[in-house]
Amino acid sequence: MTTTQASVIGLDDPAARSLALVGGKAANLAELIAAGFDVPGGFCVATTAYAETAASAGLADVVTAAGPGLPERARTTLLRAPIPDGVAAAVTAAYEALGDHVPVAVRSSATAEDLPTASFAGQQDTFLNVVGAAAVLDAVRRCWASLWTDRAVSYRESTGIPHTDVQLAVVVQRMVEVEVAGVLFTADPISGRRTRTVIDASPGLGEAVVSGAVNPDHIVESDGSILEHRRGDKAVEIHALTGGGTETVRRSDGADRAALTDAQIGALVALGRRVEAHYGAPQDIEWAIDTAGTLRLTQSRAITTLYPVPASRAAGKRAYLNVSLAQGLTRPITPMGLAAFRVLGATGSALAFGVPVADPLAGPPAFVVAGGRAFVDVTPVLRSRMGRTLAPRVLDVMETRSAVVLRGLFDDPAFTVTATSRWPFVRRVLRLLVRFRIPALVAFALARPAAARAHIARYGVALQSLMATPAGASGTARLDHVEQVLAATFPVLPRTAPVAAAGFAMFGLAGKLAGTDLDATTGHEVMRSLPHNVTTEMDLELWSLATTVRADGPSSAALRATPPAELAAAYGRGALPAVLQQALAGFLRVHGHRAVAEIDLGMPRWSDDPAHVLGAVANYLRLDDPDQAPDAQFARGTAAADRAVAAVVAAVRNRSRIRALLVGAALRRMRELAGMRETHKDYLVRMLAAARAELATIGAELAARDLLTDAADVYFLDLVEVRSALAGTDHRGTVAARHEEYDRELRRRHVPRVLLSDGTEPEMLAVAADVEGALVGTPASAGTVTGPARVVLDPVGAHLEPGEILVAPSTDPGWTPLFLTAGGLVMEMGGPVSHGAVVAREYGIPAVVGVPDATSRIRTGDIVTVDGAAGVVLIEEPEAD
Repeated sequence: MTTTQASVIGLDDPAARSLALVGGKAANLAELIAAGFDVPGGFCVATTAYAETAASAGLADVVTAAGPGLPERARTTLLRAPIPDGVAAAVTAAYEALGDHVPVAVRSSATAEDLPTASFAGQQDTFLNVVGAAAVLDAVRRCWASLWTDRAVSYRESTGIPHTDVQLAVVVQRMVEVEVAGVLFTADPISGRRTRTVIDASPGLGEAVVSGAVNPDHIVESDGSILEHRRGDKAVEIHALTGGGTETVRRSDGADRAALTDAQIGALVALGRRVEAHYGAPQDIEWAIDTAGTLRLTQSRAITTLYPVPASRAAGKRAYLNVSLAQGLTRPITPMGLAAFRVLGATGSALAFGVPVADPLAGPPAFVVAGGRAFVDVTPVLRSRMGRTLAPRVLDVMETRSAVVLRGLFDDPAFTVTATSRWPFVRRVLRLLVRFRIPALVAFALARPAAARAHIARYGVALQSLMATPAGASGTARLDHVEQVLAATFPVLPRTAPVAAAGFAMFGLAGKLAGTDLDATTGHEVMRSLPHNVTTEMDLELWSLATTVRADGPSSAALRATPPAELAAAYGRGALPAVLQQALAGFLRVHGHRAVAEIDLGMPRWSDDPAHVLGAVANYLRLDDPDQAPDAQFARGTAAADRAVAAVVAAVRNRSRIRALLVGAALRRMRELAGMRETHKDYLVRMLAAARAELATIGAELAARDLLTDAADVYFLDLVEVRSALAGTDHRGTVAARHEEYDRELRRRHVPRVLLSDGTEPEMLAVAADVEGALVGTPASAGTVTGPARVVLDPVGAHLEPGEILVAPSTDPGWTPLFLTAGGLVMEMGGPVSHGAVVAREYGIPAVVGVPDATSRIRTGDIVTVDGAAGVVLIEEPEAD
């Protein structure tokens, strides 16, 4: 069919590639047909037909009314609405043009479905083996209504897609006389490895595999070799019936035969790579082999759950460490925040390692970005004996799991040690020590702690003058100043951190001298309530603010009754109660440079938006127990630390009086210096805040010149782009695209600690642990979670408390609303590419599928641990009474 009618479009018509007209699924099918792939033909009932029917039924009023029960009311409205005569006639004519009573599949195709950024897999309905024009029209109507199922509404809300933005088309395709069917991923959906093809296959229609109703054959192929070919029991087959409809057949001999031959596997792999090459991205493909042995492509969509692979500047296999996560930041970083990291990295490379960077604004070659997060190429570290020694030890204290993952790469041949000499590293360290006079600063701090703290304070004052902007500076001059401030930020670390490092060195010395008398528990005690910690001091000042406003009736009442965002807006207008307005202003003058995710220059500072501070103060007002007050807790911590130091010294004195004197002196020096560990970060954040303030002024100028939509959009450009904007370039399109990507990454729930250049997440390659009593299945969605189990055999009327582990025989799209509150998923059926597994990965919840007898071996209320990477479920033994 090539004729385009008002409401019906042939899949071979160029108009069928319009997303707005035919939806994601139909547009993809039309694209594949145009590219020469063997896709069953048919036609599409356009979104205009849905819009016409919905308008005549008054659906807009139902959606506007919203409220509880919206999905059911919307479905009922569409199911009761007559299909307009013109639409019905066009659909009937298109169906009859296919032949006499041709069996077809009637499939929903939403405009928010099968997109590169959101798969929307299985959220609307599909009807198989539909025969006759009347049955096709009924199936079309039911597809329209399925846009408003509970699961589809929940999915749109969870992905931030407005209901009014989505339209629905319907694909009508010839049925394939299926011998075997299934799903193919052109990348491993668990580990992310892009060089692997993963296939699930079972006899009969592919619906059994997609829905998770069957344990299929599971095949993993890589570079021409079949790495795994595991036969499932294939106990369920779905077959088309003559005259329409389907039947489910149960078999007991499914495991006795393979669903695919090696030749068919090879053909599937080749098809997958062709489709992937066509789209330029890994694909989730549905396929079928008909009774004549012909391989047919029935659907393809992007795999939306894979983490993006960094664009490497180096050849060969590389390993990237997520430095965002190492800093405790799971959210994406704004483009300007990443630009600042590049300058800091370039400065650090030159000053710390003696390796100048040609273009500081581009950052050092090892710095890469993926998914809006900062990664560092640690391949040279892994290939260096010294790097293998030091880097994991540093991460042991920063982000322990990252250290474990890095050590797991030591046996990978791609990262064999090639740099065995320690002297290049030693020379660079010596250069850094001499350049910043670090040994002298350490000795000064140990000899005169109070003087060293005063020295650091004076350095902070000097930094303030460095951050000051020349009066009357132009936008370009302000941008020059931003770059100068950022370039001067890295030296703050070696000029301040050695003072705290001296304190920790004393703690290490005390540990060596005291031996077992200073164990881990005692060590934690002697480190409690360290003085001279700017962060602790800030918290105590915030408590003091709360104490002040508690005594003021109007201030206290405002904090208790008004949301923080409204209070923040009132502060900006100078409209808070006088005591609160004055106290908050005083706090922000000292600490307004701080923020949530404060190492990201693009994040608003507390001085920009004090809602977080006001919320914290309101929480403090709810604290009625004086013993729980922060100042009381800090005082108790100080007393406990003093007692712990005295106890350690006394214990050591029993062995050696001289050693005891040394231990006491070392621990006292530690407590005088180690609290300074937060000072260097405080100074760094101050400098980032100063740069941010300058950029805010530049952003306002660009918005006034109509080159940005909003002044804050400047943080969604990098430094080079801001300079070009000041010269007149309009970057609003770039900013809009980056906002969209940033918002999408904010919803990402799984972020890798380490990523290889082929997309592999090494942490996801864990093997099933040999643990007694473990239930072993197939890894489906990475992550580990522990929580109470909820065994659900039927989703209708089921309720899941937030964090509960959903245990089910299998799931289909009707189960999706339960996923919103589930902490994890365990299924008896299905493979890693079944519906439940795909949706679990979309929502970022750990999942293990194919767990035999899970619903009988796990009881509701059992505390279970789900390890989605290893494919293991552990049931905790109940405590004895």
